[in-house]
Amino acid sequence: MSRLTEAQEQAKLFKWTQDGAIRHWYPDLKFLFHIPNGGKRDAIEGRHLKQQGVKSGVPDLFLPVPKGRFNGLFIELKAIGGKTTLNQDWWLEELKNKGYVAAVCYGFENAKSVILEYLNL
Repeated sequence: MSRLTEAQEQAKLFKWTQDGAIRHWYPDLKFLFHIPNGGKRDAIEGRHLKQQGVKSGVPDLFLPVPKGRFNGLFIELKAIGGKTTLNQDWWLEELKNKGYVAAVCYGFENAKSVILEYLNL
């Protein structure tokens, strides 16, 4: 069995968030969104995106729901076996210093667990 790509893991995660039973128990899942910083682009498009505020290393997902002493949850989602970049590590550390939970998750199941743990704070 082949491993899922990062995009496939993320699609699986968002499909899970749309499940009626999950949404019933965790209505704040409706606020989870993707920050589309990744992907391959040509130099012109890359320059335009940078001019518009896209920043390298910003985590993939954000749940802007305060819980306990935290301001929200950022997730850098990786495929199983994936690795973070130095920019991603920097952003995750800085976001933690600003009062967010910021986690690297490897695949759908790991991300689902982190989200549920956060929502149950």
